[in-house]
Amino acid sequence: MPFTSFHLGPGLLLGLVFFGYLDFPTFLIANVIVDVEPFLVLALNLNYPIHGFLHSFLCSTLLALLLAVTFQKVRARLTPFTEIFELEQKISLRSVLLASFSGAHLHVLLDSPLYSDIKPFYPLDVNPFLSNNPYISFGMYAVCVLSFIGGIAIYIVKLTHQREK
Repeated sequence: MPFTSFHLGPGLLLGLVFFGYLDFPTFLIANVIVDVEPFLVLALNLNYPIHGFLHSFLCSTLLALLLAVTFQKVRARLTPFTEIFELEQKISLRSVLLASFSGAHLHVLLDSPLYSDIKPFYPLDVNPFLSNNPYISFGMYAVCVLSFIGGIAIYIVKLTHQREK
């Protein structure tokens, strides 16, 4: 999914389902930050695969670590935004780490069945998740859209429940 918002669907749904364990803003960012690579390749017209090194577990792990370190330092500044959406959380290093690693790796897992240029186990030059099924793209996009709808539904239920208290 080169530089799309489709990854926000699973990020929203799983971020809300596991709200007590994952730092929500970190998880959302981690689900989409891997697509900085396709964005740069397309924007700068680079002679580089659209889904290159960042779309591997090795590099997404390094990216997740960088994201976790960054968010551990700046996460408290996002509290006014989470309060607006009534998504306040206790910030912990554990929840930020778990969110950054699981979000970045989820991105690689969601993209791996779709694109032949992804090598999730780099430096190995294989993609065991790649599917030749012509319907896999439709199915993956449908899962992402339905996840977004499900995430919105969970958010509404969460808000309604909080306001009833």
